[in-house]
Amino acid sequence: MRIAHIAPLVESVPPKKYGGTERVVSWLVDELVHQGHDLTLFATADSKTTATLIPCAETGLRLAGINDHTGYLLAMLEQVWVRANEFDILHFHTDLLQFPLFRRLAERCVTTLHGRLDLPDLQPAFKTFPHMPLVSISYAQRKELGEPVKWVGNVYHGLPENLLQFSAKGGEYLAFLGRISPEKRPDRAIELAKLTGVPLKIAAKVDPKDRTYFAEVIEPLLRHPLIEYVGEIGDDEKGDFLGNAIALIFPIDWPEPFGLVMIEAMSTGTPVVGWRCGSVPEVIDDGVTGFVVSSMDEAAAATSRVAALNRTRVRSRFLERFTARRMAADYYDVYERLLNISAAS
Repeated sequence: MRIAHIAPLVESVPPKKYGGTERVVSWLVDELVHQGHDLTLFATADSKTTATLIPCAETGLRLAGINDHTGYLLAMLEQVWVRANEFDILHFHTDLLQFPLFRRLAERCVTTLHGRLDLPDLQPAFKTFPHMPLVSISYAQRKELGEPVKWVGNVYHGLPENLLQFSAKGGEYLAFLGRISPEKRPDRAIELAKLTGVPLKIAAKVDPKDRTYFAEVIEPLLRHPLIEYVGEIGDDEKGDFLGNAIALIFPIDWPEPFGLVMIEAMSTGTPVVGWRCGSVPEVIDDGVTGFVVSSMDEAAAATSRVAALNRTRVRSRFLERFTARRMAADYYDVYERLLNISAAS
């Protein structure tokens, strides 16, 4: 099967540091190539992939300091349109911008929605293009969308089995990994560390739009002796950071569509303490790979119990549910269903 993947241009594929969507695209594309399929990737020129790369920007736009990505994305979509007949399936990871141009090729297109769907400004697009095939990354994500749409699959993210090293022992601190923002609630993680007396390490980036929040709300909290701010880290540092933790703290306060860092932690054997929002109850097997909590008191109780969870079992559940191999197989099933429907019509 000839498959084109169209990535965002915010980061390279994979990203050099933070960037969940581009990281998932990288794992998915490389695994599909490994399974013998003909893959083409539309992405930034500095991307690293086993697929045929079509460069659409010199570097990831975020690190290049480019804030408005619309022009670059439109130019990329024109390249995809010109070459569309070269592919059996066009798989988009670019939100909604492709809908008008590719509406007449909808039977060969699929879009994975990587972001939140509860924003009112998105609804007109879904209402106007209800026939575009869509894949969700959790069932919780679907609940946030008010308009009826054409769901053709739900595919949980997966990562390469040996990307991050398993740690049977763990460590002596709690970990927060991701992005400093109000909805990610690093303040909750800090409060939990103070409440339980367990050290907390924070490895996170600060986007320009969140700098005021970081300076005014979070930075003053970092002066506590239990708190260590590591900053933004890359893939080469994640294994040690997560594997040496007692638990990953995932204290979100928004409808998280998936939460990639949860399965990254699980792959190292580190369990997760996550707040009951968005996809968290779908990703965490409560009492096995971590605990799902609804309050600070529940989080504190979970923190006292989490070290007793079997880290080998955490790793086993990751291998059962969240590998790139399983993700690629699930997406290939989606592609085949689309082509079979198209052939029958």
